Amino acid sequence: MSEINSIGLIELSSVATGFLVEDTMLKAGSVKLLLARSICSGKFLVVVSGDVASVAAALEAGGAVAGATLIEKKQIARLHPTVLQAISMSVDVDPRQLRSIGVVETFSAASIIEAADAAVKSANVTLLKVHLAMALGGKGFMLLAGDVSSVQAAVAAGSRAAAEEGMLVGRGVIPAPSEELFRDFI
Repeated sequence: MSEINSIGLIELSSVATGFLVEDTMLKAGSVKLLLARSICSGKFLVVVSGDVASVAAALEAGGAVAGATLIEKKQIARLHPTVLQAISMSVDVDPRQLRSIGVVETFSAASIIEAADAAVKSANVTLLKVHLAMALGGKGFMLLAGDVSSVQAAVAAGSRAAAEEGMLVGRGVIPAPSEELFRDFI
């Protein structure tokens, strides 16, 4: 799978403004809409992809329209393709691969995408799920699997990415998870 050149994310505190920002971003640059939806706590998330300059232009224009409703705005270069698969929950996993499970939780949907990207780029792990703010009060979390040392490294990398912006809520590594735990996660 190839990496996406660049993605841009804007998280807002208003659904109504979210639709305006989405339209503005799509008109401001040659970008493709990856995700636009309301998320918990009455927030709205817009995610676009494209070349670096187009995504930057879309973020700038969207941020200007967002005004005081802007929660978070960021650009991520070369997003690992498994991040989008994990968001859409289209990851196939053999339970025998689950030698260890890692979890990272953040205060926002945008920050968990960045944390997941950092985690999966840092170690040989399978990103199982990236949960964006639904039924979490606007927070996000990711689950990943692999051998214990790889999961520890990935959780550390994802946690660092979130902590740099003060967005880390919690993290953990579960060696040899029970089968019941796996069923609950996926």
